[in-house]
Amino acid sequence: MKNQYLQKGLYAAVFTAASVQVNAAAPVDFSNLVEQVSPAVVSVNVVKKMTQEELLQQQVPEILKRFFGNQVIIPQQRMPQEKTAFGSAFFISKDGYLLTNHHVVEDASKVTIVLNDRREIDAKVVGSDERTDVALLKVTGGNFPELRTGNVDQLKVGEPVLAIGSPFGFDYSASAGIVSAKMRNMMGETSVPFIQTDVALNPGNSGGPLFNQRGEVVGVNSRIFSGTGGYMGLSFSIPIDVAMDVADQLKKTGKVTRAYLGVSLQDIDRNLAESYHLPKPEGSLITQVVPNSPAAKAGFKAGDVILKFNGSPISRTAELLNYLNRAVPNQSIQLEVLRDDARRNISAQLSTAPDDTPAKAEVQAQGAKGPVLGVSIRNLSPNELSRLEIKGGVLIEDVRRDGIAAQAKILPGDIVTQINNKTVNNSNEFIAAVSELKKGTIARVAIIREGQRAIVGMRIQ
Repeated sequence: MKNQYLQKGLYAAVFTAASVQVNAAAPVDFSNLVEQVSPAVVSVNVVKKMTQEELLQQQVPEILKRFFGNQVIIPQQRMPQEKTAFGSAFFISKDGYLLTNHHVVEDASKVTIVLNDRREIDAKVVGSDERTDVALLKVTGGNFPELRTGNVDQLKVGEPVLAIGSPFGFDYSASAGIVSAKMRNMMGETSVPFIQTDVALNPGNSGGPLFNQRGEVVGVNSRIFSGTGGYMGLSFSIPIDVAMDVADQLKKTGKVTRAYLGVSLQDIDRNLAESYHLPKPEGSLITQVVPNSPAAKAGFKAGDVILKFNGSPISRTAELLNYLNRAVPNQSIQLEVLRDDARRNISAQLSTAPDDTPAKAEVQAQGAKGPVLGVSIRNLSPNELSRLEIKGGVLIEDVRRDGIAAQAKILPGDIVTQINNKTVNNSNEFIAAVSELKKGTIARVAIIREGQRAIVGMRIQ
């Protein structure tokens, strides 16, 4: 039986040559690369305030004691109000700017980076964008090691890549693999065309760099696909061009502005391709057009199939989303669509996305008159105003524990709409109203908390 294949000399020769070629292939040696780039990668230690749910879990023993009395023995200990977390980051400039993930520094009260020479430096969160999971940090100092960025468009599926980070807090751990796929959209997300790899990433790797063989950063490690919380062979990184664009905007303006077309999209499968008389599944199908959006004004309709973006063919929805994410507000675009078995070109002018990242405003009365409340606020986005059915207000993002606002039991997440009967539509009006508050008085602060309206008395000290 075994000689049956050996008698086919041609097959045997091809098989043998292929075997020799595969066996001769050596694993990629990243040792020199790790030595070169490690100094620019840092560990990130974060102190975060505990959520209401976490605090409630801490209080469960005390709740049991109320029901069962002294039958429940509870060790006497102070309930912590803060927790620690960790991640990774890397320098993108010599003057101390670093990239990491939004979820690493979200709700952080303190951020510290640890360099590979064991120095610890306090870091400031310049800005953070939830949709792309990108955050920009800044540390004081200069002449930091800076990493080079690569061209994601030239990255190929099957290409070896390397990740460096702090999984489970183990600093400067390196793991390698290959690019498994490009332009992955996860769980309905449309802001990031993820790079999928089989590089082993675990908690703590988040925010670290993904390198190509030339030592260029091609991605920011962001998340894993897991049923257990640990690595299961699917890892996802934010393309570095997407991350750098977000970082540039955060550095310049403190917020992220995106282009907006106003359509819902889906891929074309085999059956849809046949029904639209397409030779193969290609393009992106418009399933909904938002009223009064740029798409509606340009004349797009549900059922249109977008085949080209500014002359570039669209094979699937992820490609179209990638082009749209790289576009800017007020940019004019031209899309080739298939409608009623006929192809036509439609031009549209993009606008600004209604749910962009709002800019934060630290309200500490710096250079302004009035008391220091000890809060951080931001303006509400148009999407938030619409959902709450209000015309204006400011969101309390953070409350200093020893501040005036904290003593009045104002909480993060509260929305302030009035101060002493003066309407507060935005951060400027908030600051103006605070500047008029007098020491020794009690201010009436109208808030919305979890959808319920209330008035809080705030004693000005």
